[in-house]
Amino acid sequence: MARVEKIAELFQFQGTPKEIEVCSIGHINDTYILTYELPDGKSKRYILQRINANVFKNPHDVMENIAAVTAHLRKKILAAGGDPERETLNLVLTRDGQLYFSAEDEFWRAYHYIEGARTYETVQNPKHFYHAGRAFGRFQLLLRDFPAEELHETIPDFHNTVKRLNDFRQAVAADPLGRLAEVRDEVDFVLQRADDTKIVVDAIARGEIPLRVTHNDTKFNNIMIDDQTGEGICVLDLDTVMPGSALYDFGDAVRFGASTAAEDEQDLSKVELDLELFAEFTKGFLSNGSDFLEPAELEHLAFSAKLMTLECGMRFLEDHLKGDVYFRIHRPNHNLDRARTQFKLVADMEAKFDEMRRIVKEAVAEAGK
Repeated sequence: MARVEKIAELFQFQGTPKEIEVCSIGHINDTYILTYELPDGKSKRYILQRINANVFKNPHDVMENIAAVTAHLRKKILAAGGDPERETLNLVLTRDGQLYFSAEDEFWRAYHYIEGARTYETVQNPKHFYHAGRAFGRFQLLLRDFPAEELHETIPDFHNTVKRLNDFRQAVAADPLGRLAEVRDEVDFVLQRADDTKIVVDAIARGEIPLRVTHNDTKFNNIMIDDQTGEGICVLDLDTVMPGSALYDFGDAVRFGASTAAEDEQDLSKVELDLELFAEFTKGFLSNGSDFLEPAELEHLAFSAKLMTLECGMRFLEDHLKGDVYFRIHRPNHNLDRARTQFKLVADMEAKFDEMRRIVKEAVAEAGK
């Protein structure tokens, strides 16, 4: 913790440092919760993070994106009479006024901690997920007039599913650690659905689906849920905010939040798509109105859940084949377990696809009233 204490001294934190807590949630960055005592005896908390430069090759671009997007959100929230201290992330600058601190290939940034709200690893009740949908939908709505072309692409081709499939095929062909023999069924599962990876990418290329400012990592645990109201008040983890498709945000949120099991559940009999949760999220996502979405986006909402689940499983399996170099693991074959869970969820979505499309159609009609 000595290193964290020294780094904390470089930021504009108020008060006297009292406690440092390690936050174990998340696969990518190292996160710490810092508590400071103010002169009046009250406490104030901050988030201090070390950015994973192996994943984000240009942390400066990441931070420029975050600063621009949160400034835009802050203006919109203020104009709507909201509370920008709780409804968007707020950066804490370094003592010399910079967005982040860097030294010796380390990159650190800080945020104000949002009190009176928390994140959840799994959906606690359907209304929580409805409000998560509202929060992600509102995030899209508030950023609809932000020029997406001004943002850096922090991870090139992050949701380019065609390129993801090509990368996956290369990992299978190389089989650097000799793990392919034990996962041939999983590899076949992906390759049998290769044509699915082209659908959204091709629609974007044709101009049917627009590029928007998107979050690109819309897991349920990236929403702060208010302790009193149960509403989703703030979208977290903006590292992957960049040009993308609204379908990526919708689909990934369903993948993570509407599953009946954890992302790394080893008992696949527990893994299904919860249609009630899917319906609640869909209604929440569209509750601020669906008119800003193009017809092709609405048409592919249900499909996007399957696509993002397939993509995620493909990425987990690729990382397993490569030796777990991207996603942090906590046990042997952890990424393989994650991949199998995603593929089971894909199969269940395929079985329930007609019902998913019906739910979307009803939610669109309701939002349009």
